[in-house]
Amino acid sequence: MNRRAFVARSAAAVAGMTISNRTRAATSPNDQITIAAIGVRGRGFAVLKAFAARPDVDVKYVCDVDRNVLEKRTGQISEILGRTPNKIADFRTALDDPSVDAIILGTPTHWHAIPMIMACQAGKDVYVEKPDAHNCMEGKIMVAALKKYQRVVQLGIQSRSGLYFQEMIDYVREGHLGKTLFAKAWESIQQRSLGHPPNCDPPAGVDYDTWLGPAPLRPFNPLRFHGNWRWFFDYGAGDLGNDGVHRLDFTHWAFETAVEAYGDPPLGPLQAVSAHGGKSYFDDMQQWPDNLQVTYDYGAGRVMTYEMRLWTPYPFGGEHEGGAVYGDQGYLLIGNHNWRAYSPEGELLKQGAGSYSKNTHPHVANFLECMRSRNKPQADLETVGHPASLMCHLGNAAWRAGRTIRLDRPTYTCIGDREATGYLERANYRKPWTLPTLARL
Repeated sequence: MNRRAFVARSAAAVAGMTISNRTRAATSPNDQITIAAIGVRGRGFAVLKAFAARPDVDVKYVCDVDRNVLEKRTGQISEILGRTPNKIADFRTALDDPSVDAIILGTPTHWHAIPMIMACQAGKDVYVEKPDAHNCMEGKIMVAALKKYQRVVQLGIQSRSGLYFQEMIDYVREGHLGKTLFAKAWESIQQRSLGHPPNCDPPAGVDYDTWLGPAPLRPFNPLRFHGNWRWFFDYGAGDLGNDGVHRLDFTHWAFETAVEAYGDPPLGPLQAVSAHGGKSYFDDMQQWPDNLQVTYDYGAGRVMTYEMRLWTPYPFGGEHEGGAVYGDQGYLLIGNHNWRAYSPEGELLKQGAGSYSKNTHPHVANFLECMRSRNKPQADLETVGHPASLMCHLGNAAWRAGRTIRLDRPTYTCIGDREATGYLERANYRKPWTLPTLARL
């Protein structure tokens, strides 16, 4: 049986239940999809475990530039698999292997675009964590690679595979909210100061030069490394790209569905983005803001906002991380683990609940199913993942520029604003890691 045509296994396997080694051994090798996991310390390891638990997946390679992480995670995955996968430090080894069907990217954000594009060129499908890329232009080229090489690419916005989120969308699609003009998303979980630790030597076993990759060469600092890299311009997109992308996506999803259910024209592309706030609360090394308000203007009076309050120890609307959609016949509150629909008088009309952390398994299952069918996955990079990530990148660019920006979509430049355009791309890529242009794909 060709693995690309293999029909999905039982409902238990699709749900991502833990599979015993005996069950795994009974699965025909021809039925399996072979993967390589690249970047396995944090979120990448959680996703890898979801893949490894399935009998229809063969984990052939585990890759990380930190030898300490590589040894530890490979040992943990070996306990699930009943054997030890190949340990590699250079992801290109997996790309050169024709038996590898897909790569799983759990790397820091500045290491999303280049291996994803190279994987597409090598004929591999890709599961990549959010946001899609370090900047807008990288995301645009990633989408172009997906289309040119006809690959299946799933972004790690796992709410798209959550049954209770899908039930929420079904409710909105029935038209209960009426005419809908406004939505908002937010983050209000209190974080801590990162402090100001001094630079030092990289830990033993870390290939720091490769970890930096295309980013500028800088002295090693423990806060510009594991876990904390997302708070710096060179590597991440702040909390807007870290957590905000989830809330922006499910809120926009509900907003757009409500607009179309009423019969109004679709939201369409963003007309303008503005942002206000700053790094105002914590005295530490973080570069991205801890207090932020972004406004997304879709024209025709339709507006969506995003609030980031990383210093408040209390929720908003009962949710530390959430979204709300407002219509003239009712409104909707969306959290990570539930949603609630209300009448104009505040009467609870309907609700649903689930576990956000358990959405990873069905998200992985959806990706594998689409590898076989060649259909678009739930968080398809082109139609879902990149648009959601673009909201993050544009919000950050507007904040850094200090003014309203308007995107020219064909060129991915800010209309009449060279400075703001500079925030949509990385000016220089450190050799040998270069980003292909659209013309060179």
